This record gives sequence, C-alpha cells and structure tokens, in this order.
Amino acid sequence: MSIGVLLADDQQLIRRSLRLILEDQPGITVVAEAADGVEAVALARRHRPDVCLVDVQMPGLDGIEVTRALAGPGVRDPLRVIVLTTFDLDEYVKGALRGGAAGFVLKDAGPELLVEAVRAAHAGEALISPSLTLRLLRHITGERQAGRPAGETPLSVRETEVVRAVARGRTNREIAAELFISVSTVKGHVSVVRSKLGLRNRTEIAAWAWEHRLVP
Repeated sequence: MSIGVLLADDQQLIRRSLRLILEDQPGITVVAEAADGVEAVALARRHRPDVCLVDVQMPGLDGIEVTRALAGPGVRDPLRVIVLTTFDLDEYVKGALRGGAAGFVLKDAGPELLVEAVRAAHAGEALISPSLTLRLLRHITGERQAGRPAGETPLSVRETEVVRAVARGRTNREIAAELFISVSTVKGHVSVVRSKLGLRNRTEIAAWAWEHRLVP
C-alpha cells in the first residue's frame, strides 16, 4: 500500500527535491504540492494524504498554523503532519509538537531521516531530528526531573537499552546497528515499551527516559 504525501513549501526547487527523494523510495507517492499555507490546508482536506510534509515559513499560513489546522486539538479527523525547516529554533519545534505534528525534521538532516520520518508518521509514530531531540527533551523535562530518583522500571534490560537510544535521538536503523539486532526487532521493542508505559510515540518515550534519568 502506497503512502500518499502532500508537499508544502513556497520554493518550487525544494518541492522538486523532496519529490525526487520520496518517490525514489518504494511505497511513497507525492499526491499534491502546495506553494503556501492556505493552499496546503485546502489540498490536504481535499486529498486526505497519509502524511503532510510542511515547511515552517510560508506565505498565507505558516507551517505551525497549517499543523494546527490539520492536526491540532479539536480537529475531528486529524492528518499526520511533519514540519520541515532550515531553522533550528526551539520555539518552532515546541509550537509544531503542541500543534499536533508527528515529526519535526531539519532540511539538512539528510534523505534517509526524511524518509524515516514519513514512514514513522504513517505508522503513528513521531520523529524529531536527532540534533534537536536532546536539547528539546532536556528543556521539557528539566524541571520535572529535578530531585527525582531513577527508581525501578517495568522494562527489560534490552528494552531499557532501546529506550536510552530513542532518548538520544537515534533512528531505528541506528539503534539496530548499535545493539546488533534487526530493525524489525527494534520496532517490536518500541511497541512493547509504548504498551508497558502507556505512551503514544517516540517523543513521549524519550521524555519518559529523561524524567526517570535513564539517560546520563
């Protein structure tokens, strides 16, 4: 089954590059392109793509506003939105995630991470560029973890290793290489961890790890 993607960026060259990267992968098809935020919302509601890849800075509506319109609180049938940007700013990341984004990826993160973010969003996961993950999670959990002991967890040793890797911003492929296991095994561990801890996605897993001081 193909993953249908909407691209929203005010630069045609960027859209063309993203289309080439995504459609070079099996099972991914670009179903629509938008040059501004208003058009992005209209096309997304018309085509109902599996994943919307949205630039932060666009005319009309910016990427954060587009995210809230398509995936934010109160949206009856939310879409999966990934925010894409060249700007490494905490306020963009937090605004996107609070608006319901299923990922936040820097444009210079590389094709592999972009494709993994699309597949993760389609699978109901959230993925943030590794260069942003540690700083963001430290900020989010810093006050809550002060004075909190590590304590015991319901996780196995291997599950704990996977959680620590997720908290460091590693992709499934990187975790598999580090732990000498298959990517499918990593996905299985992540699924079990989510079930055990009652968490929705990788971002919440990482935040949990930081809160419980599993990451030094």
